[in-house]
Amino acid sequence: MTATRHPESLARERAHELIRAWDARPGPLGNLLGRVTAVDQVGVDQRVDELKKRSIKKASKLWALNLAVSMIDLTTLEGKDTPGKVRALCVKAMRPQPGDPTIPSVAAVCVYPALVAEAKAALRGSTVKVASVATGFPSGQTFRHVKVAEVRAAVDAGADEVDMVIDRGAFLSGDYLTVFEEIVEVKEAAGEAHLKVILETGELETYDNVRRASVLAMAAGADFIKTSTGKVAPAATLPVTLVMLEAIRDFERSTGRQVGMKPAGGIRVAKEAIQYLVVLYETLGPRWMSPDWFRFGASSLLNDILMQIEFQRTGRYQDPDDFTLD
Repeated sequence: MTATRHPESLARERAHELIRAWDARPGPLGNLLGRVTAVDQVGVDQRVDELKKRSIKKASKLWALNLAVSMIDLTTLEGKDTPGKVRALCVKAMRPQPGDPTIPSVAAVCVYPALVAEAKAALRGSTVKVASVATGFPSGQTFRHVKVAEVRAAVDAGADEVDMVIDRGAFLSGDYLTVFEEIVEVKEAAGEAHLKVILETGELETYDNVRRASVLAMAAGADFIKTSTGKVAPAATLPVTLVMLEAIRDFERSTGRQVGMKPAGGIRVAKEAIQYLVVLYETLGPRWMSPDWFRFGASSLLNDILMQIEFQRTGRYQDPDDFTLD
């Protein structure tokens, strides 16, 4: 009679297989992370300052604004969220500017697991995906079996994408293997759903830690790496995003695997969104200029972009009251 093996044991074996495959040598996770180079903080800040000064022409700006709309994960993650609020958000996600079919739908609607089924039903027949946060969002401070069960429940309810949080306590304690194994197990629980791994960069303290966590998440199987939950300050910043984009660039060069990026939290105006797109293009190139590979996690950004699109077209701003409040 064959004994049933515990899921955590299977995840640990799978984690070690991935480590060996990525590192090309048997050995501990330290081999993988030992090759992560230090980040030149001054260089990162200078590069961001340089890229923020780039200006783009009017026609390109309109294209960039429409692209930014198509990259938004329209998000509501409040304790007071209701099915009615989620349904209204889904309507806006599908038709950001009613009566104007030239404005694209957003990429996804991001909600808590208990509201996934509501969002899935509201978005039926559209191209908009349903993303669910999971794994004890936003703190991640719960038992691993609870995290895995939550992921499975979200996917069973219809989630196309799962946004998990890493165990920052374990990471900052140097227990990288625990973080790695947990991502592996969550990835397997997510099945066909895309996995976005939230680093919560505002708690990681240094650019070196951000780069290390990025490599760890990608090596463990992340489809996207994501800056923040939006619940911790600072959330997304251009310098941190640049560090993560450079990690993605170097990871693809080493492995041949393309990984997506999602800055989230604190991106509220169109000017900032365009700055992120400039940094994205200059770091990773045109292959990443797609909602398949880059997302904005945002709630209030969409309205400002819609106002800027109207301004680019007509030279006039619409009244903010013309838009729904998210």
